Amino acid sequence: MLTLIEKILFILLVAASFYAASLTFRRMWSVVQLGQGGKLDFSQAPERLRKGMIALFSQGQILRNSATPKRKIASLFHYGIAWGFIFYLLVNAVDVLEGLFPSNTHSMGVVGGVYRLLADVFSMSVLVGVVYFLLRRFVAKAPELQFNDNVLLHPKVKAGGISRDSLIIGIFLLLHIGFRLLGASFAVAEHADGWQPFASLISNVWRGMSPMGLTVGQHVGWWVALGLILVFLPYFPYTKHLHLVAGPFNFATRPERKALGALEAINFEDQSIEKFGVTTMLDMHQKHIVDPFACIMCNRCQQVCPAYTTGKELSPSALEINKRYMIWDVLRPNSWQDLTKPVVIDEAAPDVNPLSLPLMGNVISESALWACTSCGACVDVCPVGNEPMFDILNMRRAQVLMESKFPDQLKAAFTGMERSGNPWQMSEDRLNWAQSLDFKVPTVEENPDYEVLYWVGCAGAFDPNAQATARAIATVLHKANVNFAVLGNQETCTGDVARRAGNEYLFFEMAKAVIETLKGVEADKRTIVAGCPHCLHTIGKEYQELGATFKVLHHTQLINQLVGEGKLKIDAKKMLESVTFHDPCYLGRHNNEYDAPRKVLTTLGGEQLEMPRSRNQSFCCGAGGAQVWKEEEHGKEAVNVNRFAEAKATGAKTLAIGCPFCSRMLNDANAADGKSMQVKDVAELVMEALL
Repeated sequence: MLTLIEKILFILLVAASFYAASLTFRRMWSVVQLGQGGKLDFSQAPERLRKGMIALFSQGQILRNSATPKRKIASLFHYGIAWGFIFYLLVNAVDVLEGLFPSNTHSMGVVGGVYRLLADVFSMSVLVGVVYFLLRRFVAKAPELQFNDNVLLHPKVKAGGISRDSLIIGIFLLLHIGFRLLGASFAVAEHADGWQPFASLISNVWRGMSPMGLTVGQHVGWWVALGLILVFLPYFPYTKHLHLVAGPFNFATRPERKALGALEAINFEDQSIEKFGVTTMLDMHQKHIVDPFACIMCNRCQQVCPAYTTGKELSPSALEINKRYMIWDVLRPNSWQDLTKPVVIDEAAPDVNPLSLPLMGNVISESALWACTSCGACVDVCPVGNEPMFDILNMRRAQVLMESKFPDQLKAAFTGMERSGNPWQMSEDRLNWAQSLDFKVPTVEENPDYEVLYWVGCAGAFDPNAQATARAIATVLHKANVNFAVLGNQETCTGDVARRAGNEYLFFEMAKAVIETLKGVEADKRTIVAGCPHCLHTIGKEYQELGATFKVLHHTQLINQLVGEGKLKIDAKKMLESVTFHDPCYLGRHNNEYDAPRKVLTTLGGEQLEMPRSRNQSFCCGAGGAQVWKEEEHGKEAVNVNRFAEAKATGAKTLAIGCPFCSRMLNDANAADGKSMQVKDVAELVMEALL
């Protein structure tokens, strides 16, 4: 119980702290509001609040997204800190009430006892966790927290900004929680309490101390613990500890996406739009300005990034951290007068504001921008809902549409899509792949009453490896007596390559043409099966942004259905010996399908061997994000070589795939390795095993 003077002093400090915090939080919010690329979504508030609370208590499922044993250990310690600090919201409130008013949890019986037990246990979990993370960063110097030398970093990051921020947060937590625990130990020394085992253990130090000494100890513990909160609160927006609040807020306000990597469409028919893509922070969607505030700087995104892993300049983590330090440059006030004002852009001198600086060269290098494979791993793994991949794709849009700057090799692909309807620049018959089959592949004109439209895709039509897969898919459909048809020469590119390369206008034009064609043959009333996950994703998910909804299945999904219905018979003599499956990014992470191809492979017998990085943690083949059409950026190794080595290390005889881009990349790596494995699409393996 505080004295009257202590109560008055505490109330004054609370008022001062809350006022100062309101100023700093207002400045932070004003920065978020500067984003012109889209507003935060506050619709469907109850559902969004639920998502935010799930993110808060699950901590973004960090344990699920821990790819290595070290990460899993770190995640467990982080849960101890996070849940402890969340519970401390209640602890601090109760401590304030007990200090200001005559109250005591001892009078609450078992409920009060359980509360004190949780406060005691969480105090220790936070202290142990903080010590672990400080040792991990400053003593062990964990390599996963470092950056490759070729990664672009903000000057203040290079000067040790992250370490300094981590140290400030660590010391704050140790002192805040530590003094609260010490205060409790003085109280236990005065009145024994079996509900507080750790405080009881510490209280042995104070046994024999005078009642006055114990009272002073309790007051010191109370004042330091809560005083630190009041001092820290205005500084909160300037620290990475803000992720505790910004992370759940990020999940609650981010745009609803049809799939993990589905981009927002640009309406090129809207004449009011003068700028496309993102060149500065001001062009960003407000959600992507929240991202750096939410970033915990854990580098999980970096650790799973195929470009970074293979030595390229790209680090998704560095991108968000560089954004954060650019924001700090404008967020920090130069005077008290600045602190009382929101951050605004001076229209007379807009370049003065760091947020007006070009992102290229300040948060990311040109090489890093074009190294992204759009695999979505950084988005999927982030525990606070950040989306660095979308920053990259939006910057590519600006580079292509506003600056006409992009890798020279992409010109051929763009030209091919514009003139020939495919990135191969091929003008031959799109049904040539089917000529060697011993049955007729019907077109929609020949079979207008089809039930399934087989979308062959540009790869299936023109790439030799993918043509073999196309024949296998058609054969499987034919053997299962599926009533199917193809578009033949009516088919054209979906525009996926153009969109991932930043040529959004070309995507828009191609998408409109494809939608018109599909609706013209009533494919919107039937089922579409795609042999390419990129086509599956684009037609099934991204065309919805353009007002077109189609039911699209990947060929492994349909084959799995056919096997389950008994329409395909497998020859037991043609079983596989051993197989490992490579999850295509756009089938797995982007569309959440992991089981169908594995179930199909199960019917083919043999031992299924999983790669260490599989399912949602699968490693990219290196072809996505338009990479297949350009030279790979310089690094220590090629992405496809890295992935193939992992597949080979399983000891499997066969590497099963489900994407024509993966086929091309992994077959190239296999050839370079002397064809040490059999690399085939799931459909080819099924066709070869049919009775």
